[in-house]
Amino acid sequence: MIIKSAEFIKSAVKLVDMPEHEGVEFLFCGRSNVGKSSFINMLTNRKKLAKTSSNPGKTQTLNFFLINDDFYLVDVPGYGFANVSKSVKATFGKMIENYVVNRTNLKMAFLLVDFRHKPTEDDCLMYNFLKHYNLPITVIATKSDKIKNSERAKCKKTIIETLKLGENDKLIITSSEKKEGLGLVYTVMDDVLENNKIALIE
Repeated sequence: MIIKSAEFIKSAVKLVDMPEHEGVEFLFCGRSNVGKSSFINMLTNRKKLAKTSSNPGKTQTLNFFLINDDFYLVDVPGYGFANVSKSVKATFGKMIENYVVNRTNLKMAFLLVDFRHKPTEDDCLMYNFLKHYNLPITVIATKSDKIKNSERAKCKKTIIETLKLGENDKLIITSSEKKEGLGLVYTVMDDVLENNKIALIE
């Protein structure tokens, strides 16, 4: 995959306000400070396409980025921020559920977890939520450059055991600083895009 163009299109909460198109959408989700913005910027080779909010947990919208005038990356604000009220969390939950259940363009979710730490309870809840709706998931372990090589196997095992990943579940270890895992993520996205084109023809 070669990213030739990437642009922010709009933010939306309700389905009726989301972009109208026939292409594929990839969902990106993860807890606050997991490195999601850096990861999206690495994927698109843009330094400031996805911006980090100065008020984590406050902005609760889905952000749509059009890639190569063909498909969308959909950025979900980070979850698990301690200072967010229960009412905001409830609204956020409903928005995500409505999107995942009803958005036919959505073909895969990328769940980002911090490679350095055991996945949180919120990470597990999000993973199981996406699984419940039979949405294909690729788990992205971020910030691998912060881990010593001698610790990588242990960290990987912790993620697999905590999320209860099976042999067929995808886990890609990445570093936005060193662009580790970039090619593997592109391959996953290419496969989804190709399978969608085949499905449309059939």
